[in-house]
Amino acid sequence: MEIQTAVFEMSFGISSQIPPSVLPEIVFSGRSNVGKSSLINKILNRKSLARISATPGKTATINFYRLDSMRLVDLPGYGYAKVSQSERQRWSELIEGYFNDDRDLRLVVQLIDMRHPPTVDDYSMLEYLTQREIPFIIALTKSDKLNKTERNKRLDDINTEFADFIGVKLIPFSSKNGEGVVEIRDILDLVTQD
Repeated sequence: MEIQTAVFEMSFGISSQIPPSVLPEIVFSGRSNVGKSSLINKILNRKSLARISATPGKTATINFYRLDSMRLVDLPGYGYAKVSQSERQRWSELIEGYFNDDRDLRLVVQLIDMRHPPTVDDYSMLEYLTQREIPFIIALTKSDKLNKTERNKRLDDINTEFADFIGVKLIPFSSKNGEGVVEIRDILDLVTQD
């Protein structure tokens, strides 16, 4: 993966606008404010290619970032309560429209905040990916915000929380100290090789 070639390519708010897939695609999915943009920036070694906001629910479009050999696809965050029902429906149509299209989808990086148990929405997304047989890994974000005792406790709990998803790779990740960056880059390189 030639990270220096990464550019913001396009953004869409309606699934019918999304052009056909011409490169392998890696999708980033998760709750609002889980750190999708921060993870994308960190693995690309950029400060602000993907826009970061402290306001949950800010990303309301599917954003595409192009690299030499792949596209990174940043989905809108789900689960933010202060969004109108019509906006929630638009997001749902946008995301389902993306997944229902005939795309060269290689992997979903599902982000879950390591500090907290997965939400009902997180489990719904994981079940959706499993039922559709879409390959995914789980990036456990904000790992740097836990002390050693809290981290060990969460890792024990995580094994139970994800017991139904046998064989899924769990990667603690920090956009602050870089934990998990190399491992995620290596996986992206592997899944986009033809």
